[in-house]
Order: sequence, then structure tokens, then C-alpha cells
Amino acid sequence: MKIAVLGATGQTGQQLVSQALQQGHCVTAVVRNTAKLTLMHENLKVVEADIFSEDSLKPHFQGQDAVLSCLGFPISFFYGVTGYTQSMKAALNAMRGVKVNRIITMTSWYTDPDSGSNSSYLIRFMLLPMIRSVLNNMYEMENFLKQTDDINWTVVRPPGLKNMPTTANEFLTHEGYFVPDENGLPVGQSVSRGDVARFMLSLLSNNAWMKKAVAIITK
Repeated sequence: MKIAVLGATGQTGQQLVSQALQQGHCVTAVVRNTAKLTLMHENLKVVEADIFSEDSLKPHFQGQDAVLSCLGFPISFFYGVTGYTQSMKAALNAMRGVKVNRIITMTSWYTDPDSGSNSSYLIRFMLLPMIRSVLNNMYEMENFLKQTDDINWTVVRPPGLKNMPTTANEFLTHEGYFVPDENGLPVGQSVSRGDVARFMLSLLSNNAWMKKAVAIITK
């Protein structure tokens, strides 16, 4: 397939680009700074664009089968985070302009402010408050996508991201804000970035999670 990847220089984005090329896809990596992506491949095109501008994105989305976004934005204690919603609005408008109909993006477990009540003490009272500004904007973006009818979107929600190699482990999935065990408690708290990329790419040939948000973790 022909895919455009946003956030291709991030740690998950680099995994996704690399795996996509291994699987035989043609990848356009849309980045803010081309020097940050050192990977070379005959099926890889690295282009610079403003992720908040639909006009900047449009020429790079032209002719693509899908857009995959691994964009991440830093926490902000004072101003709130807006990057997720702003970049998604630009991406969707650019996609509409060039008739691209599929986007797969990633957020996180616990984007809903009420969804972390069953998590461990450390996560609930230390980690989640620390990253709440990011989770809040992810949540806004998810809700914005839920109101989008004309484009086939999927939100992938992983738990904590680890810089570990990709595994062949089976995925556990749940249409919710985390993956629960039989008692409703989270089944773990981390996943490898390579496995998140693997799951996102699997959705290119799978309609199971169309217009849905899915929490994932590996067994």
C-alpha cells in the first residue's frame, strides 16, 4: 500500500516506518525536520511539512491509501496541550481535499479522566496527574474523531510505551480506555513500541476497528 506517516521521527514512528517498508509498503514520511530521519530505502520518501496546515499536508497525502499518525506532543502544565486536536483537524481536511479515506492514529490508555480509577496507586495518583494535559487533548481528539462520519478512522490506545523489540505475541484488545481482566482490572501496564506499530499496520488489511477506539496490550 501507499501510506503517509505523521510523527515518523518519533520512537514509535520510526518502528512503524521500518516495519511498513519490511512489509513492502511505499512510505511517505511527513516530518518537521528531514535530518531527524536517517533511514534510507527505495520505497521511502521523506518530506518536510507543517503538520498543522492542511495546505502543507495535502500534496503529500495525494495518492495515498492511508495516513498513519504516531504524533506525540509534550506535557504542558500551564497552557494545556492542543497539538493532537489541531494536527488531526489539519490532517482530516487535507485528506478530504485529496480523497484519502483512511486514518489510523494512536493515543493512550486512560484518556477519559474517569477511566483510571482501577489502575495501580502509582499510576493513578502519580503518573496520570503528571501526564493529564496530554491525555486530555488526546481525549478531545478521540471525541472529535467520533463525530467524523466521512472518513474511516481508528484510534489505537496502548498503555505505557517501552523501547523493546517487536514480539510475535498475541494482542489483547478492548473497545474501551484500557484492557481489563475478568475482574475489570488492567491486565498490565506496558507494551513495546514495535508491537504498537505492528498492530497499527495490521489495521491496513483489517476492517475490525473501523470508526472505533481500541485499547491494546500483548499477552
